[in-house]
Amino acid sequence: MFDQLLMHLLLLLGAAIALVWIFQRLLAPPVLGYLLVGVLLGPYTPGPVIEGHQLRLLAEYGIVFLLFTIGLSFSRPQLQALRHTVLWLGTAQVVLTTALVGVLAWLLGLAPVAAFVVGAVFAQSSTTILSKLLEEQREEQSRHGRLGLAMSVFQDVTAVPFVVIIPVLSLAVGAEAIAHSLGWAMVKAALALALVYAAGRWLLRPLFHLIVARRSTELFTLTVLFVSLAAAWITGSLGLSMAFGGFLVGMMLGETEFRHQIEAAIRPFRDVLLGLFFIGIGMLFDLSALPAVWPLALGGALGLLALKALVVAPIVRLSGTDALTAWRTGLLLAVGGEFGFALLAIALESGAIAGQAEQVALMSVLLSMVIAPFIIRHNGAIARRLTRSGARADEAESRLQPLNVADLRDHVIICGYGRVGHTVATLLHASAVPFVAFDADLTRVARGREDGYAVFYGDVADAGLFAAAHGERAALVVVTIDQADTVWRTVSFLRAHYPPLPIIARARDLEQSARLIAAGATRAYPEAIEASLRLGATALSLVGAAPENIDRLIQDVRDSDYRLVSEDERAARQPSV
Repeated sequence: MFDQLLMHLLLLLGAAIALVWIFQRLLAPPVLGYLLVGVLLGPYTPGPVIEGHQLRLLAEYGIVFLLFTIGLSFSRPQLQALRHTVLWLGTAQVVLTTALVGVLAWLLGLAPVAAFVVGAVFAQSSTTILSKLLEEQREEQSRHGRLGLAMSVFQDVTAVPFVVIIPVLSLAVGAEAIAHSLGWAMVKAALALALVYAAGRWLLRPLFHLIVARRSTELFTLTVLFVSLAAAWITGSLGLSMAFGGFLVGMMLGETEFRHQIEAAIRPFRDVLLGLFFIGIGMLFDLSALPAVWPLALGGALGLLALKALVVAPIVRLSGTDALTAWRTGLLLAVGGEFGFALLAIALESGAIAGQAEQVALMSVLLSMVIAPFIIRHNGAIARRLTRSGARADEAESRLQPLNVADLRDHVIICGYGRVGHTVATLLHASAVPFVAFDADLTRVARGREDGYAVFYGDVADAGLFAAAHGERAALVVVTIDQADTVWRTVSFLRAHYPPLPIIARARDLEQSARLIAAGATRAYPEAIEASLRLGATALSLVGAAPENIDRLIQDVRDSDYRLVSEDERAARQPSV
C-alpha cells in the first residue's frame, strides 16, 4: 500500500515537472500544464490512474492560501475605499450573469433549477488564474487589475449563498424556506467576519510580535500556517467557504508591518497546493464524453467569455471608469472559475443537475479556463482594439492608485533600518525617491513607521522577501546591516537572481569590502575608511583646499577600490629601517 502510494506520488510529481517545464518553455500559462497532468492521470484516459479524492482534499488548501495572499494585498482601508464601487459592481455582475445565462439555458430546454445552477456556475470567475497571470504580467496593481481582482474575490464570497440555495431548490421547497436558509447563511458570514476581525485586532499583532522576538524563521512560518488554517477552520465550521476565512485573516494581517514577510513565508505552500488543485480539476475532464458534447461545450465556453465581458464592461463603464479600463476589467473576469466546479459538485450531489447538462457545464468552464489565459495575457491589446484606442493607460493608472509598496516601481530597497539605514531613508525621502525598508528588529521597524516611512518587518536572508518587495522592479538595493555573512549571502542572492540590479553594501573593513565586490556588489563602502575620508575631507577644507579638488581626491580613492589607502596602511605596518 505504501509502495503504491509512493509510486503514485512520484508519477504525479514527475509528470507535473515535465509538463509545467514544457509549458513554460512555450511561454504558455503553467496552469494548463497542471490541467493536462490531471487529464492524463485521471480515470477517463488510458494508462496509470491516480485516486483524485485525497488529492482534491489537499488541493483545497491551495485556494485557502491563495485567498489569504489576496487578502494581504486588499487590506481593510483599501476595501473600504473600494466598497462603493466593488459592492454594487460585483453584485450587478453576479446577478445579471446568473439571470441571463439561466434564462438562455431555460429557453434551450433545461429545467428551471438546472438552468439556475448553470447560471450560478457561469457567474463565477477564476481568482486563481486571474491573480497568477496578473502577477506574471506585472498588472496586479494596475487599475483594471485591482478592480478585476476585487470583483473576483467578491464573486468568491457570493458563492456562499449559492452553496445554500442550490440544495434547497433541488428539494422544490417554498420561498419562505429559501429566504430562511439564505438569511441564516448571511448571519454566519457576519459572525465569521466579527470573529476574524476581533482576532486580527487584539490577538494577531501581539502574537506575531511574540514570535518574531524568537528570531526563528521556522517558528514564523509555522505561525503563518496555523493562523491561515485556523481562520479557514472557523469559517468552515460555520458552514461557509474555508477560502473565505483565509481571505478575512489575510486582510487583517495586510494592515500590519509583517505583511511582506508573511507573503514570503506562505508563497511556496500556496504555489504547490494550487498546482495540486488544478491537477484535481483536470481529473474531472471526461474525454470519452467530448465527441458527443463538444459543439455545445465549445459554444458554451465562447458564450461564457463573450457574455461576461459584455456584462462587466458596461456596468464598470457606468461607474465612471474610462472605456479602456472597463473593457480590460471585463476581459479579466470573462473566465470561468474554480468555485463554479464546487457549485456543480453540490448540484450533482443534491440532484439539481444531471446528465448531459452537467457534462456541458463542466466542459464549458474547463474550456473557458483553457482559452482565458490567452485573453488575459493580451487584454490590453484586445481592449484597445475594441475601444479604438492606441493610448496606453498603464502609467496614468498607476498615478491614480494610493501609494503602497506593491505600487512602487524604480524604487530603492533598504535592507536594515539601523543608524545607516535611517540616514539613507531620510536622504531618499528628502529627495522624493520612493523606497521601502526591511529590518528584523521590531523596535527599528516601529521607529521607522513612526517616522512615516514604509518600513516593514522582514529577514533579508529570506529570498522570498525580495519577490514580495518586487525586486524585479527596483532601481537599487542598499544593504546596510552589519552582519558580514548575512550581507554576503544577500548580495550573492541578489546578483544571481537580479543580474542588472545595482547593489550598494555596507562593509566593516577593506577585506569585507573586497569580498562583497567579488560577490556582485556594485559598491561596498568600508565604514572605518569612509569615516577617515570624511575626516580628511574636513581637514582639507579647513586648511583652504578647493571643494572640487577634495571631492575629486576622495572619489579617486573610491574608484581605485581604496588601493591608495590600503597601500598606505600596509606601509604603515612595515617596520622602519
